[in-house]
This record gives sequence, C-alpha cells and structure tokens, in this order.
Amino acid sequence: MGAQDAGATADTVEAADRPRAQRVRGQVRRVTRRALGIDGTSRTDRVAYLHDNEPERPPLDAAEIRDLTRIRRFGAVGAGMMALGALGAGAQPVLQNPVQGVRVLGLFARALPAALTVTLIGTVLVVVAWLLLGRLAIGSFGRGTSPRRLSRSQLDRTLALWILPLCVAPPMFSKDVYSYLAQSEITARGLDPYEIGPQAALGVDHVLTRTVPNIWRETPAPYGPFFLWIGRGITALTGDDIVSGIFLHRAVALVGVALIVWALPRLAARCGVSSVAALWLGAANPLLLFHLVAGIHNEALMLGLMLAGLELCFRGIDALDDVTRRRTGRALLLVGAAVIALSATVKIPSLIALGFVGMALARRRGGRLRDVVRAAVVLGVVAAVVIVGVSLVSGLGFGWLGTLGTANAVRSWMSLPTLLGLATGGAGVLLGIGDHTTAVLSLTRPIASAVAAVVIARMLVATLLGRLHPIGGLGVSIGALVLLFPVVQPWYLLWAVTPLAAWATRPAFRVPVIAFSAFVSLIVMPTGGEVQPFVIVQAALATVVTLGVVYAATRRSLPWRARTTVSDGAGTPPPRADAYAGPS
Repeated sequence: MGAQDAGATADTVEAADRPRAQRVRGQVRRVTRRALGIDGTSRTDRVAYLHDNEPERPPLDAAEIRDLTRIRRFGAVGAGMMALGALGAGAQPVLQNPVQGVRVLGLFARALPAALTVTLIGTVLVVVAWLLLGRLAIGSFGRGTSPRRLSRSQLDRTLALWILPLCVAPPMFSKDVYSYLAQSEITARGLDPYEIGPQAALGVDHVLTRTVPNIWRETPAPYGPFFLWIGRGITALTGDDIVSGIFLHRAVALVGVALIVWALPRLAARCGVSSVAALWLGAANPLLLFHLVAGIHNEALMLGLMLAGLELCFRGIDALDDVTRRRTGRALLLVGAAVIALSATVKIPSLIALGFVGMALARRRGGRLRDVVRAAVVLGVVAAVVIVGVSLVSGLGFGWLGTLGTANAVRSWMSLPTLLGLATGGAGVLLGIGDHTTAVLSLTRPIASAVAAVVIARMLVATLLGRLHPIGGLGVSIGALVLLFPVVQPWYLLWAVTPLAAWATRPAFRVPVIAFSAFVSLIVMPTGGEVQPFVIVQAALATVVTLGVVYAATRRSLPWRARTTVSDGAGTPPPRADAYAGPS
C-alpha cells in the first residue's frame, strides 16, 4: 500500500511539472520569436523609421553656384594645408623620411608645434567645408524648407579636388600602413605572416620593422589573404622602399574609394534616396577622406568591393524576373556574391552582406524556408569557393582565420563593452577593491557579441519578411557589430555609415552621424601617435583663433547660415521603398 501511495505521489508531481515545463518552453518560444521580430505583434521594424524617400530637387541657382565654388576652394585650401603640415605632423616613417634634411620642406619636421597647427587648421577647414557643402546636398533639417541640390557632377568635382592633396601627402592619423609594408615583406619572403610578427621575421633593425608601432611588432597579421597577396605584389615592385610602397598602397585604397563612389549612388537610387546626399554623407565624409585616403586603411578596399558586389547582386536578382535576361541575372548574382566574398578576404565583417543578399533572393522567390535554404546554399558555395581559392592560390592558407582577434589587445573607448569594462575597472580602483577590468571584459565582450548576433538575426528576418530594405538591414547590422565590437577605431564607423548613407534619411540618423563624424575627425591626432599635451593645447588655441578670423572674413561670402527657400518646381517623390519587395 505504501508503494502504491509513493507511485501516486510521483505521478502527481510529474503531472504538476509537465504544465510548468510546457509554460517555460512556451515562454522561451515567445521571447525568441519576439527577439527575432516574428511574433506578429508589429507590422514593421522600428528601424524602418530611419528611412524616407527623398524628392527630386531643382538645380542650384546662380547665387548657390557661387557658394559652391567658394566652399569647394575653402575645402581645397584646408586639404592643401593638411598635406603641407603632414610633412612634419604626419605619421612619418622612422627611416627613409624623404623630406628630412631638405631645405624649406624639412623645416616642418623640426617644428612639430607649427606643423601640427597647420595640419589642425587644415583639418578644421575641411570639416567645416563638408558641413557647409551639406547645405547644398541635403539642405536644412528644419520644416517648411525645400532647398535646391547640387548635381552629381558638381559633387564629384568637389570630392576630387579635396582628395587630390591628400593623395600626395604623407600618411596621417595612423601608422597601420607601415604594418602593411612589413607584413607584405614577410609574405614575400615565403614566411607565414599569420604565425610570426615583423620583429621575429625581419629583425628588430630592419628598415620596415623600425616603422611599425611597438604594439604590433610581435603580433601576426590580422588581415585576409587577398590583401596580403596584393601587398606581396607591391613588395615585389618596391622592395624596402617605404615611400614608393606607401604610394602603391594608397593607390589600392583609391581603387576602393572609386568603387564606393561608383556603387553608393546606385544603391541609394534603389532605396529612393538622393545619390548626391548619399555620396556627401558616405564618400565625402571627413572620416573617409582622412582615414581611408590620407590614412591608407584597407577598409577602403573592403567597403568598395562589398558595395560593388551588392549592386551587382541586386542587378542580378532584378534580372531573374525577366525570362530573356535570366541567364545574365544568374551570372551577375554569382559575380556579385564572389566580389562580396573577395571583400571578406580583406576583412571578414563584410561577409555579413551575403546574408542580406540571400534574404533578398529568398524573398523574391517566395520567402519560404526552402527558398532561404536554397539561397544560403548557392551563396555559401560561392563564398566558400572564393575564400578557399584565394587562401590556397595565394599560398597563405587559412591561418588568417585564427588571427582575427589580434586587434583585441587594444582597449578602445569607442567600443561599448570595452568602455563598460574600463569604467567598471576604474570604479573598482577608486573604491579600493582592485582593478577588475580584465575580468569584467571577459563578461561584457561575449555578452555584447551575443547581442550583436541577435540584432543581425532580427535584421535578416525583417529583410526576408519585407519590413526592411536589405541595404538598411545590412547597415543597422554592421552598426550594431561595430558598436558592440571589442575594439572600435574611428574609421570602423564607416563600415556602417557608408551603406546606411544609401538608405537612412531621417534626421534621427543623419544628425548624430554628421555630428559624430565631425567630432571624431577632429580629435584624432594626425601623427598617428601620442603628442605632448602642451603642444596639442598650443595648436588647438591657434586653430580656434584662426577659425574665428576666417569666420569674420568670410561671414558674408560663405553660407554660414542656411538659406530658407521654398520649393519651386521640385519633382514629386519617387515611389516609396518602405516595404521591401525586391532589390529594385
């Protein structure tokens, strides 16, 4: 009888636990569906608010063309001052400095305060010119105004004029190009750059090792095989000549910038966004001018290939609906996917773009689960073929996949999880309980990575369901990845800003991006390293005084205040692209 009572009691407990377990599973299921945005409670994603179509605008009138000419010259003077000041305040090489000992030009290297002042004044002038140009590109954010807009050719000529002085300037804002040169030399010697750093491979006294910042002398390369393959070709041409190596690496960066300028307006047109506004915010952004052109970062090549690949993929998806162009569409889709995969062999984050291409393709074919699987298989095979092919043909293998976290050694305040860890560690020191920064970072960084993964998954689902354009979903996803990344450098912001410039038009997006781009462009020292505080203070004070004089001298000739004009003949807005039905 006791045994029967015990059995009955066990059955009762099991019966009581069963509904509880079911409730827990149901709650987990609801939370998961809500996190992914598939719970059906919302018809659109909140981030879709950032997008609105932009109407066509009439061309500039005579007075505004005069303003444009003055702004263009104003920015060109600033870029020229930056190039001149960089002869002494740039990220100069330790050895083989071409201006050292040269009359006149060599004076900048011996007068850092003066050179830094000239460079900072030029930097401020370029940033101010960019902001003033924005009045003619996107207009005022106030209501009741409908500004005219400069043409694409006018913006292209302005951008070319501002870039030209930076093309011939010494490296600025970063010394990463010297790491590129050293790692390329390691590759050219047949050594594995993913196993050995410049100091061990080349020797501490080698001319290229001497120019690499100390923090990176013993670390392996964190870059993909395609980029180092290009670097090996540059080394074959230049050898140990630092100056010629710098200019060839800058030529590679300019190819990437050219691809950005080609793809960005075309992607913007797909989203119903002004190509001029997208180029102004994305390609003419001081962050791009200073860090991708002057700083020679390989993000230029990564972003250029990624955006160009996206445009080719969307053209291919559009062509799939036309029976007569279906074969061409498949070819464009495969080529575009291969170009995106190639960009990932420069830096891996751009591979996220393939996910949004896959969701666009799956939605065009019906949006069912099997459509997603088919798209994932096709694009996955293309990516695997390209990545494996480049890794093997270059002879560099797959060691680069194990060095992707090399940069995590840097603690960047722009990274949210790192900032939280640093703040917590600092608070612990102040409270006398010890510095627990490393322990906190071991928690905040994995949590941030998980949050970024959820955001990316939600954006993919929103794209599949037609709530979000794939360009917008990609930009938001990369933006979350950047902000939650363990390490964030100023130019990393371009990973998100560039695609979002083609989609996000609301002031809620543009105003913070404009302000942050201007702020970050001004706080990074052109030397690419530390400068004594009193030198920075002197240069900053001189810059403020000079800017005041410039404002007083140009307050009547430059549009420092927005012109309030009423639209006269503005075209009607293009068809709305809020709910996404396809790439076009």
